[in-house]
Amino acid sequence: MLFPKKIVDLSLVIDNHTPIYPGDPEPRLSVATTIAGEGYNLHHVHIGSQTGSHVDAPYHFLDSGQRIDEMDLKAFVGPGLLIPALGKSEQEPITLADVGDYVEQAQAGQIVLFHTGWSAYAGQEKYFRHPYVHIEVIQALLAKGVRTFCIDCINMDITGGSEFPVHDAVAAVSGVIAENLTNFAAIDFPDPFISILPLKLAGCDGAPVRAVAMQLFGHG
Repeated sequence: MLFPKKIVDLSLVIDNHTPIYPGDPEPRLSVATTIAGEGYNLHHVHIGSQTGSHVDAPYHFLDSGQRIDEMDLKAFVGPGLLIPALGKSEQEPITLADVGDYVEQAQAGQIVLFHTGWSAYAGQEKYFRHPYVHIEVIQALLAKGVRTFCIDCINMDITGGSEFPVHDAVAAVSGVIAENLTNFAAIDFPDPFISILPLKLAGCDGAPVRAVAMQLFGHG
């Protein structure tokens, strides 16, 4: 039997303090039953479709777009391209000048991960003033055939802004965006295989994920 050599968890813990996009439903987890009281443990879990580490379906920004339960699961698994974008300041764009060499390496079918390091600020106000990806970077990657994009902060566009150019561009090609990921620094091996499979929520704009990066046998 074959197993991954290493699995890196890229997911935030979902609890009552998980950072959410301003205005989204607040997560609430509480005890519903206990072994002492009812003979089994069970929890109430109240979350939004974009709670914690999650993916956006095209429907999130496009009324005619696919909903999360309609999407081909191949969009959520594949070889990863980790693009370092460390050292950026608050609300500073990640530009082609920063990551152009990596964009040139990109291939259709890859899952691109922008590593800002900003997940270290989860739980702080600074978390919402994260760097963002300039639309020119996304356009260049879309031209290379990339359709799935991940980032280790709460939004690939500016949080608090009124325009969402990255979301609009990715939705227009039926692509996927994954946000609120973490732990990208632990991907310390080449050619990671990425899984960001979503919950199958009927008719929804997105869903939480348990995102992982795997080092497969025969790679690295």
